[in-house]
Amino acid sequence: MRRILLDLKIILQANLWLLPVLAGLLGAVFYLVAPPPSMSAVMATGSAGGGYAAFAEKLKTELAKQDFELILVPSAGSQDNLQRLLDDQGAVQLALVQSGLERQLPAKDFARLQSLGGMYQEPLWLFFRSDLKLDRIADLLPLRLALGAPNSGTLAASAAILEVNEILPAQYPANWQSSGGTDAAQALMNGQLDASFFVAPAENPLIQQLAAHPQLKLASFHRAAAYQARLRYLRKVTIGEGLLNLAQNRPDHELVILAPVATLVVNSRFNPALTPLILQAARDVMQAGTLLDPPGAFPSANPPTFELARDAEHYYSSGLPLLQRHVPFRIASLADRYIILLIPLLVILFPLIKVIGPLYRWRIRTRIYRWYKYLREIDRQLDAGTLPAVLDTEIARLEKLQEQLAKVEVPLSYSNELYELHVHLRYVIERLQALQQRRSQLG
Repeated sequence: MRRILLDLKIILQANLWLLPVLAGLLGAVFYLVAPPPSMSAVMATGSAGGGYAAFAEKLKTELAKQDFELILVPSAGSQDNLQRLLDDQGAVQLALVQSGLERQLPAKDFARLQSLGGMYQEPLWLFFRSDLKLDRIADLLPLRLALGAPNSGTLAASAAILEVNEILPAQYPANWQSSGGTDAAQALMNGQLDASFFVAPAENPLIQQLAAHPQLKLASFHRAAAYQARLRYLRKVTIGEGLLNLAQNRPDHELVILAPVATLVVNSRFNPALTPLILQAARDVMQAGTLLDPPGAFPSANPPTFELARDAEHYYSSGLPLLQRHVPFRIASLADRYIILLIPLLVILFPLIKVIGPLYRWRIRTRIYRWYKYLREIDRQLDAGTLPAVLDTEIARLEKLQEQLAKVEVPLSYSNELYELHVHLRYVIERLQALQQRRSQLG
């Protein structure tokens, strides 16, 4: 055991130069590695009771299982969410935005935002009084119509539908109004409006209430394919008979509507490392699907709106990073960062490790071979006949070296070389003693 400890001591002493190198490399790793992302984020949700708010609450619950805090900020809807994302002084990092609204942004603002993908379909519903006839969008012109609240996604979607029918804001009749949500629904059910646009999931209580109302009907977009060809961000959705209310069989026949997609949009304040965590939580929220979205359909990389974030693209193609599939996000995120920097560290260390063996052998043999310079010097003097007349001093010096050599420690595997040096040293001493004896006899 003592021999093993001695060998270890010698090995460490022979490679002490590696300590500052390793310390420097490890210091660089800890200095350069990015800190783990904050376990919280701020999300703009939309108005209370709306589809955005409902989805955000479910997302918050899923993220809490990973000890992640999603801070929800109510807003006026998609348009407001975009402005909050673009506000350099704001705190919002991500928000739900209705697909299609990105068309309204200037190029410089468009480039500042990225998409994490679509979260679910949010259909555009057009309810109207059942005693009216409504076959084409142009039939809305004489009616009292609610287009959606100002700066809302509903208003943006209805305006796009009207625009492709060559009905521009300057041509809107006086009996059209910018209102939406609960106010428009109440006015429609009370007979103060003839028709109204809404954007919300099929499960939304307001949509369910309107669908069940006996004096209201849901319009069908018979030319849905034509709209979809012109407005690529809209999807054609078939509403089967009884889908909204089986008990009352609403609608009472199959019809077709159009649906933008609720897209999760982020800005530069959002840490990209959170992307897999957020998207996996969204997948858990949408695991069972909805009345319109089959299980597993969302989140989705489509439709393309803003540029898809690189981490989101990786998630859709490969799923969760390997570590996050087996350990909590906080641990996996930290490990990922160090692994990324440890790879170049190992690349640097590999040649150093290969050098250790030869260098160690050289250092140990240097302890032995440096003594040979004294022996070689005496050998040369013996051959040249230049040794001093009095050899006592030289013999004493070699005997002192022999004493010092006895204290030299080397690993067991190098002991044979040390013992050979002892033999050679003793041999030279004996030669000098023999020479001294011959001189004394001649003298």
